[in-house]
Order: sequence, then C-alpha cells, then structure tokens
Amino acid sequence: MSCPHCDADVVAFAVPPTLREHAPADAAAICTRCLRVVAADEAGVVGGVSDDPDFSEVDPAFPSGEAGVALALCCGKVESFALNRASIEALIDHAERAGADAFAFFDRLDAPEAAFDLERRRAALRDAI
Repeated sequence: MSCPHCDADVVAFAVPPTLREHAPADAAAICTRCLRVVAADEAGVVGGVSDDPDFSEVDPAFPSGEAGVALALCCGKVESFALNRASIEALIDHAERAGADAFAFFDRLDAPEAAFDLERRRAALRDAI
C-alpha cells in the first residue's frame, strides 16, 4: 500500500456514511508523508479496511475514531482550501462533535513533507472558522 503521489506508506480506513460526501470513496487512504487522501484502491489497498484505523502512523496528533477519520479527510482537502472550504468546515465540525479539538490537532500536526504549506493552512483555518 503506497501513495500514488509520493510512494510513501498509507493508512487505509473505512469512511462512515455520515462523512462519505467528503471522501473520494467508501474506503480511503491517507499518505503518511504528503497527507493526500485517495481512494483506498488507488493506493493499492486490497481487501477490507479498518473501521478503527491507527492514524498515529501518520502523526501522533491524530485522534481515534470518527474524529480521526474526519480530520484525515480534512487533511486531504486543505491543499485546495478555497475550493473545499464548505467540506473542510463540515469535517472540522464533525471532528469537534466527535470530541476532537481540531485547532489543537492542526497546531500539533507535524508534516514537513505535506503536499500543502501547513503554516499557511493553519492560518487560513483560524481565519475561516
């Protein structure tokens, strides 16, 4: 299982029905390096995916459960913040309703090779929400 963009490992996960409109597929995968999110089959995932993935392989800042899934999907959207603003806001809202502190998550997230400028996205998130 590897990222089709940078060839790093991915963490595959099942997308809950409440979040599927924000996902590339019912099963998705987040890259451990660039944080892009793709359909699990696009990353070479074969077979079932976890309903409770271990996102700590991406970064220890990730919460577990649906909050983690929502924030993983959000990471996949922030590269194109302007185009995905409504989806980003919905995903952050979902993560917070599931018990996560989305702003603390993005402050702690350490991804020097992310596909997006993390510092700029942190500022945009603070301004937007």
